[in-house]
Amino acid sequence: MNTQNTLDVVTLGEAMAMFVAAQTGDLAEVETFTKRIAGAELNVAIGLARLGLNVGWVSRIGNDSFGRFTLQQLAKEGVNAQQVTVDGRYPTGFQLKSKNTDGTDPSVEYFRKGSAASHLSTVDFDRDYFAGARHLHLSGVAAALSAESLELCHFAAAEMRALGKTISFDPNLRPVLWSSRELMIEQLNKLACAADWVLPGLKEGQILTGQSTAEGIADFYLERGVQAVIIKTGPEGAWFKTAAGDQAAVPAVKVTNVVDTVGAGDGFAVGTLSALLEGKTLLQAVQRGNKIGSLAIQAIGDSEGLPTRAALAE
Repeated sequence: MNTQNTLDVVTLGEAMAMFVAAQTGDLAEVETFTKRIAGAELNVAIGLARLGLNVGWVSRIGNDSFGRFTLQQLAKEGVNAQQVTVDGRYPTGFQLKSKNTDGTDPSVEYFRKGSAASHLSTVDFDRDYFAGARHLHLSGVAAALSAESLELCHFAAAEMRALGKTISFDPNLRPVLWSSRELMIEQLNKLACAADWVLPGLKEGQILTGQSTAEGIADFYLERGVQAVIIKTGPEGAWFKTAAGDQAAVPAVKVTNVVDTVGAGDGFAVGTLSALLEGKTLLQAVQRGNKIGSLAIQAIGDSEGLPTRAALAE
C-alpha cells in the first residue's frame, strides 16, 4: 500500500463544460457564449492547486470534446487527473449560465442527466491513490449525482477515516437532483458527520439540521463528532465553532462590484481548507476563506477569480 502522502488533497465529482452568456437577458435570446469549466469539487481542486497544493480529482468524463476540454483544463491548472476515467458510453455534461449585472444570482440550465460522472461508483475508488492523500474533500453535489456516486462518497469517507486522514464536507445543496428532500437531508447529514470540518451556508444548515441559528447548526454537528463547523453567513461573512468550544464571527471582505455570485462558496472552501492544511488557526483560515470568496465573485466563471499564491499575498 502507498502510505506516502503524494497528494495534499483528493476530491471527486463532476466536471461540466459551462457556457456563460456574453450579454444579459433571457438565455433563449443570447447568441454568444464563452466556454468555461464548472463543477463544485473541481473548482475547489483548481483553487487549491493554484495555491500550490498537490490535488487529485477523481471523476468520469465522456469520450467527447467536453471531456477533452476538461482534461486540458486539469493539465493547465496542475490538477492530478490520474484517476479520471474516459467513459465512452456516456457524455460529459454541460450547462448554460446567464449574465447578470445587478449582483443577483445568474440562472443556470444544466444538461447532465445520464452523464459519465453520474456513473461514478466504488469501482472508481483506487485505495492506493486515496491513501496517498492526506485530506479528502467531499461535497453534496457528487453525493446527489446518483445512488452509485453517493455510495462512493460514503465509501471514500469511511476508508479515509480508517486511514486516519482528515475530511471536509461542503453540503452544496442541489435539491433538484434528489428524489426527495428527506433523502437529501438524511444522506448529507450522514456525510457531514463523517467529516472533521463541515462548511454549510446558513440556509443550508437550517434545512439540514432544522436549527434556526448558526450556533444551533454548529452544535447539531459538533454533538455528532465533527471537529469544527464553519458557517457562511452571506454578506456578514462567516461564523465558526469548534468541538473545544471556540467560536467567532469573522466579518466579510466588502465587495463593491459583484460580477458573478456562483463559486463564492467554493472560493470560501479553497481559502479555509488551504489555510487549515497549512496549519493555520481556524480564525486565520476563515479570514482567508472570506478573502478568496470575495475574489471569486468579482470574476465571470466559477473558478476564474480564484487567486494564485502570489495574487493572494497582494
